[in-house]
Amino acid sequence: MLGLIGKKIGMTQVFDENGRVIPVTVLKVGPCRIVSKCQEDTHGYDALQLGFEEISEKNSTRPLTGHFKKNGSPIYRYLREFRPFYGQKISDYEIGGELKADYFSEAEQVTITSRSKGRGFAGVMKRHGFHGAEQSHGVHESFRGPGAIGQCATPGRVMKGKKLPGRMGFDQVTLSHVKVVKVDAEQNLIMVKGAVPGHRNSLVTIYKEQ
Repeated sequence: MLGLIGKKIGMTQVFDENGRVIPVTVLKVGPCRIVSKCQEDTHGYDALQLGFEEISEKNSTRPLTGHFKKNGSPIYRYLREFRPFYGQKISDYEIGGELKADYFSEAEQVTITSRSKGRGFAGVMKRHGFHGAEQSHGVHESFRGPGAIGQCATPGRVMKGKKLPGRMGFDQVTLSHVKVVKVDAEQNLIMVKGAVPGHRNSLVTIYKEQ
């Protein structure tokens, strides 16, 4: 699906025509430059490569710098590929063109992909919502532990997928059918209904839904 690259600014609220409060997430979307195209006969698929957030050459790697210079493009911090809808042609887009927030319209639905906040190493109570051991006489040293994790002689091992302590968060999350509440084309901002995973200034990818 075609879309744009952006960053999460934060959350706020707006009022609809009936005076009801709508919680929204503000996203700075674009401008995204079309750096290059992937062609079916060359790469095996059709796609547009979009760049977001221009940077200096010293902050980029040599292979990426060469890729941008080969296409006569400024150097960008983020580079993503977007495949068109079925039946849509990338020939409608020119290399060097820019896609901005007005690519989306109000009241349409989009798909948003981002990474959730990283929580570091967490125990089972925080990570999986365990209740912990009973706080009574006879219980010691295992108030927040996971409890028994294995079986007896059969199968004699801990089963895969057991809920245990470990790294929590920083997972890729995709939200579908998110409603666009407002579009500010001048500042390249869009407001979407509800919360979007990730911290402030985290990278988000917004796709159009067919």
